[in-house]
Amino acid sequence: MAYAFRGSCDSHLRAVGVDALGAYSHVGAATVTRFSIDSGAISADELDAEQLTNWVDGRDPETGELRGRELASPASDLILDSTINASKSFSITALLHPELATAFEALQDRLRDRIITTWQCELNARRGAGGRIRERLSRLEVVELRHRRSRALDPHVHRHLWLNVRVRGVDGKWSNIDSRVAMRVQNLVNAEGELAARTDPEWVAALAAHGYTLGAEGEIAQLAHLVRAVSRRSNQIEANRAVLLEQWKLDHPGQMPSPDVVQMIDRRAWATGRPDKPREIDEDEWTELTKQELLRLEPTVLAPRTSVASTPLEGVLDHDLLARRAVADADDRSRASNGRFSVLDVRAGAARAVASAGLVAGRDQLQYLIDDITARALAHTHDLIPDDLEKPQHVKALVTRTFARLKAGLGSRLSILSNDEPATARRASGDAAARIVATGGLDASQQAAAGAVADVDRLVTVTGPAGTGKTTMLRVARAALEVQGRRLLIVAPTRKAAAVASREIETPGTSVHALLADHGWKWGTDDAGVDMWWRLRPGQTDPTTGAIYRGPRRYPLDAQARIVVDEAGMLDLNAADALTQLAIESGAGIALVGDPLQASPVGHAGAMALAQRRAGKDVVLSGMHRFEDPDYAALTLRLRSPDTLFEAIETAAALQQQQHVKRVDDLESARAALVQGYFHHHEHGRTVAIVTATNEEASYINEAIQHELVSRAQLSTHRIAVGAEEQRILEGDVVQTRRNDQDAGVENRAIWRVAHIGPAALELQRIDDAADTRIVSLEYAADYVHLAYATTVHGIQGETTDISLVGPDVDGSGLYVGLTRGRRHNEVVVIARTDAEAREELASEMMRGLPEPDIADAIGAARRDLRRSARDEPLEEPNSPELGRWMHAARAALLQADAEDAKVEAREHGRAAAEGERARACLDSAARARLRERLTRAEAIEARELARYLNDDRELRPYSELLAAAPASIQGGIR
Repeated sequence: MAYAFRGSCDSHLRAVGVDALGAYSHVGAATVTRFSIDSGAISADELDAEQLTNWVDGRDPETGELRGRELASPASDLILDSTINASKSFSITALLHPELATAFEALQDRLRDRIITTWQCELNARRGAGGRIRERLSRLEVVELRHRRSRALDPHVHRHLWLNVRVRGVDGKWSNIDSRVAMRVQNLVNAEGELAARTDPEWVAALAAHGYTLGAEGEIAQLAHLVRAVSRRSNQIEANRAVLLEQWKLDHPGQMPSPDVVQMIDRRAWATGRPDKPREIDEDEWTELTKQELLRLEPTVLAPRTSVASTPLEGVLDHDLLARRAVADADDRSRASNGRFSVLDVRAGAARAVASAGLVAGRDQLQYLIDDITARALAHTHDLIPDDLEKPQHVKALVTRTFARLKAGLGSRLSILSNDEPATARRASGDAAARIVATGGLDASQQAAAGAVADVDRLVTVTGPAGTGKTTMLRVARAALEVQGRRLLIVAPTRKAAAVASREIETPGTSVHALLADHGWKWGTDDAGVDMWWRLRPGQTDPTTGAIYRGPRRYPLDAQARIVVDEAGMLDLNAADALTQLAIESGAGIALVGDPLQASPVGHAGAMALAQRRAGKDVVLSGMHRFEDPDYAALTLRLRSPDTLFEAIETAAALQQQQHVKRVDDLESARAALVQGYFHHHEHGRTVAIVTATNEEASYINEAIQHELVSRAQLSTHRIAVGAEEQRILEGDVVQTRRNDQDAGVENRAIWRVAHIGPAALELQRIDDAADTRIVSLEYAADYVHLAYATTVHGIQGETTDISLVGPDVDGSGLYVGLTRGRRHNEVVVIARTDAEAREELASEMMRGLPEPDIADAIGAARRDLRRSARDEPLEEPNSPELGRWMHAARAALLQADAEDAKVEAREHGRAAAEGERARACLDSAARARLRERLTRAEAIEARELARYLNDDRELRPYSELLAAAPASIQGGIR
């Protein structure tokens, strides 16, 4: 409640439950604003603390009457928090100019109303058996919180919109929002924010009047250079704050600081290092002191500026280019769903594409452009479920045509490579190679794998579940290749993995990208932001460097080479495609060694799984060499890839029986269990890995462990550095570097211990070799170093510890990787009320996020997504004469409504529109949105029938094209 009433972001506070309520009990007579949208009309009122409590709890704020059924589960959503953020330069200019502060608030008001209207149009409740029917919403409610600065007291104007999950359907019943749809609509909401910030005429005109313009990245061009400096100052404030907060906790053992104490600490941290500045400051003082800070950074920042012209973009927009940008945006955000995205994602991409085009226009004016770009963008996509034309727009059933072609092309090339006659004939030394494999101390599956790698098949895959001894196998395979006069080149998708593999296998190694670059491959993005790969031939000039490419120098390949890709499960499709082409032309063989069910690549996944289905030899390592408990070793193979949900539940039950599951009641208990588990095992001298579902959860656990280490005097706060996302870094902390830096000699995702914090740099020790040290600057640390007591699956991939603890709500790869890091013990924490619920939750996690190597797999996943979605009630059959009459009336109504819209807009520009007129326009807009969607569905049905009439079932073209191709008699009938 205090978070709502006190007006500053204190979401970093860790107090929960009774402690939080006690600290937050004195909020006085403050109120928050509730916005309600009912059938398209938005109204506002104020809620005090008691009313807000009722509202959050799903009750009527005034009467306390429950809306819908009681939510008994502690995991139930109550509100969904959506933040309206903007570029930091906007906050700086609002601080410098009161008139722009007013204009900025007005911009956020307009955006808030747009978001609320979008939610009503796009979200739904569910009705019927199993919630199969999509129920449109007539009313939803939002509480708005306004914040002026960040917790470090730097300018950061933003708002939180608390969307209550209790909504009223058009049937008049209160129920819960379909939160799965709400999470997917958030992409569209975020895009609306970008669009408003960069195209709103009133905001752009206000900036222009003060001499400001928007740059290509959306920042105010004349102030963008201050953003970095303000952020750096914010980092220093955060370091000061950490010292003060720790001192307070040491002086008040066992207590949590109240919001008043935190506010005092924040202000002291802000004032530290400023001469003659008061320890306690009010709003006016904060404003003035922050202005002075900006003046020190830029002495002319308050100098008057000449106004500039605010004009729309001149010339003709390239709609096709914007459409390709929209698709690229949707595709770029689809990694977690194996390249699949939804129509909603395309619409969001279209809005972002328009935002980047330099237009200045009203939001309603832009809608026609966004609709056109969306339609053009959809032409660049491949529908995985083309037979269902009425599927909801949030279902992820689209892929790009480029992605579909890439998968098909890579599959074909892998088949060619696999079926090609070996360029390397068997030699007399083959018996010697066989003896090396047989006497290398390998188990049966390792021998089969080493033999396959050392054999002459052009395409080999070795699936190595965690702990099966891939590295040992590759050492023997290298020796077997060498005795044949052949050589092994080890590559990996990351520099870190390549360096580790090269060192352990004792053979030359590099990253996949370095190998491809040596053979002329280049990569980047085109003007639409689409990933592009191309190749230079010897003698050609590199357009980026101007140098003439002379051919491979570092890694020449021929038929005697075996390219081994370690950690091949992290190989993305584009790199795999280029590597396969390189192998085909050079005669080299490829062996992909890894596990497609572990961490996925940054780019599109599925390359290794595609290769497995086409490989000349596919070997699965089955002997377990990592785990002390042989029963658990066998269980991990069942955990890795259950074929059915029933098998997954059986595996979850076995995990429970073998004491690898800790059940807790709520998220706070889960976090506490992970922290307590870390210290319990650490005190016994064991190394511990903690795997979480999200970076946010990892940050929470990291900070909690660090705090406990400080409390136990195992870490000191005398010297503090600031890491990524304002984390404090102490001497002795376990950290991870998140960017390759050749000068410093650090790799992305390498784990280190902080040996020393100096005035300009950090000294890092490699976690498994204290003699191996590196120096990184404080600048690098602020951007790319973060705590690593806990991490996500990508951060822990390839590591081995004594103990591994896995947090709740990970996906299948996170669960499998997390539960296979520990030699001695592995444990997963599950939030559930009963053991049976815990088994169901674990089984669901095992089945989540499985790879989709072929298009057929993607189709299956899209259909599963569709089956989980509520559907609109079916329209009339296409042959019904009523449908045609309804479509004719709908089109006429929309034309009339658009004409009325133009009149209202004209009056609004003349400042003559009344509030009631605006409310009616909003209502009409919401109703029109629903009518347009229904009309689109109806047209899709008729288009399908028309396509069949024209024998054009291969690809369903747009309705208008089909209509134009039809005979005149058919056209008249449809019209």
